[in-house]
Amino acid sequence: MSAETRRAPTTFYREIDRNRRRSLVLVAIVIVLLGSLGGAIGYATGFGWWGVVAAVALASVMSIGSYFAGDSLVMATSAAHELDVGAPPERYKQLLNVVEEMRLAGGLPPPRVWIIDDSAPNAFATGRDPEHASIAATTGLVDKLDREELQGVIGHEMSHIGNLDIRFALLVGVLVGSIALIADWFLRFTYWGGAGRRSSSDSDRGGGGVQAVIFIVALILAILAPLIGRLVQAAVSRSRESLADASAVELTRNPLGLARALRAISSDKEVLEVANRATQHLYIVNPIKSFEERSKSLWDTHPPIGERIRALETIAGQMGALPSPGTG
Repeated sequence: MSAETRRAPTTFYREIDRNRRRSLVLVAIVIVLLGSLGGAIGYATGFGWWGVVAAVALASVMSIGSYFAGDSLVMATSAAHELDVGAPPERYKQLLNVVEEMRLAGGLPPPRVWIIDDSAPNAFATGRDPEHASIAATTGLVDKLDREELQGVIGHEMSHIGNLDIRFALLVGVLVGSIALIADWFLRFTYWGGAGRRSSSDSDRGGGGVQAVIFIVALILAILAPLIGRLVQAAVSRSRESLADASAVELTRNPLGLARALRAISSDKEVLEVANRATQHLYIVNPIKSFEERSKSLWDTHPPIGERIRALETIAGQMGALPSPGTG
């Protein structure tokens, strides 16, 4: 084994650790944001720490519902149907073989496999944990990608399962949704004069000055917190996509297969009809909009395709592999 090949694992292990740390920091930011918003609104409305309790309770209730029913809702929204792994159509046998290869490589339980009848190539993973995970692939993915490319895509999705990205996405989505709901409630409460009546009552007791300052802070947070939450959610999604790319290399030992797959999916002209704004972040390539490399935005749920392909080709170069003609 050459020195270059020995150094290659260090590259993607370092990338995996970096993206895991970044994800944890971003989730911590959302949790602090939720607690701060709940606390500020609680004091502004006179409920004190009960505001934080209410915020946590709301997030908990939403989490429980999403935890047990989120994957079923996603599959129904995506018009996916489950494959019978015991007697699959000939068309999908290679897909099931690749899923089995990648799940064994990752040491994971068998996921449920779903098909979306759409000619646009794409795929995603969902579920609450590796024991209750699902992978969905479009017919376009099955028909248009070769085996190595398919291994790269399924390795990416299996990495999402193994890295608990499916749970991360659920957690961050619920937290951000809770922030939006609490902020919306407070703005409506303020609009209908509830905060004004509460402030007048507190002013009569001599605490009006502090209450007014806290109210202004709460109002600013109620306006900005949902926007910040969405930005952090997009950053978490980008970080987990980069993590899954790097982890897929660990499973396939073939970074160029995934690089070719990303190029093929992103350059395909077909439109994924069932995709929407609520599910776009799940797919390996954002199906809603083809983001140009120079138009990278804080709101994007995926890193630019060119950036992802270059990172994979860098790993390939350190493993001693060369990009195939037309992939550079």
